[in-house]
Amino acid sequence: MLEEKRLKIAFICARYDHPDQMLKAKAEKNSIPFLFHPNINSADFLQSVEQYGSELFVSMSFNQIFRKSTIERPVLGTINCHAGKLPFYRGRNILNWALINDEKEFGITVHYVDTGVDTGDIIRQQCFPITDADDYSTLLDRAYVGCADLLDQAIGDILAGTAMRRPQAEIHPRGFYCTARGQGDERLNWQQPSRRVFNFVRAICPPGPAARCFRGNEEIRINSVDYLSDAPTYIGIPGAVLAKDAAGFLVKTADSYVRVIDWDADFKLKVGDRLT
Repeated sequence: MLEEKRLKIAFICARYDHPDQMLKAKAEKNSIPFLFHPNINSADFLQSVEQYGSELFVSMSFNQIFRKSTIERPVLGTINCHAGKLPFYRGRNILNWALINDEKEFGITVHYVDTGVDTGDIIRQQCFPITDADDYSTLLDRAYVGCADLLDQAIGDILAGTAMRRPQAEIHPRGFYCTARGQGDERLNWQQPSRRVFNFVRAICPPGPAARCFRGNEEIRINSVDYLSDAPTYIGIPGAVLAKDAAGFLVKTADSYVRVIDWDADFKLKVGDRLT
C-alpha cells in the first residue's frame, strides 16, 4: 500500500498499550507520523489529526472502540478489516474461536464502522478453507495476507465510488459475538471428546499461549496432538496416559484417545500417569 500511487498514508495511530515497534520503524523509514493515544475519541486527539486532512480512516487490529464523532470525521467514513465471517464471529480472538468451533472455513470482512462492535455494513468479504492440517499459526499466516489484499480491494472500491454496503442483518438478524480469551482459558479439559481436544490444542498453539494441563502440581504445555479418527470409542479415565511410542504418547479422552506429539515438560511421563 505504501507503493500505491492513488493513496497517501497521512498518519498511523498504533495501540496505546503496546505500540508496534516494527510498525513504528516502517513509519519512520517512510516519514509517516506515528501516533498513539489513550483515547482516540477525545477532542484533543481529533484536533491533533485535523492537520492531516484524512479522507478515510482505516482500522486494522485496533483495540479502541470508535465513537460517532471519530467515525464521521473523514469525508469517506471509517472502515475496519476483521478476520471473521461477519455477522458471525464478531469480537475478539476470532481465529482461535473458529478452530475451537471446528469450522471448515474462516472469513475476512472489510466493513464500515458504526457505533456497534463489528456491526457495520459489509463492503467485501472472503472465506478461506480450514482443514485438519491447519492450526492457529497457519490461519494467522493466511489472515495476514488475506486481510491486506481484501483491504486494498475495498479501498479501491471506495475510491472508485463502487463500494457496496450490505447490512449484516441481511445475512442473519443477530449473528454472534466472541468474548476475548484471557489468562486461565488455556487449561485443557481431557473430559471432552477427542475432536474437541484436538481443536482446542490447535486453536491456541504457538504463537498462542498453548494448551496446559498438569500431572499433580507439574505443568505440561501441549503444543500439538493428532486426532485419530479410527481410535475405538470406549469408557475409561479421561487424562490417563495409555501408551508411549516414538511419535509421542496416547491420552484418554471422554470418548476415545488422542496422540500428543509436541509438548513441553520438565519431567518424563509414564504409562498410567493421570493428567488433569
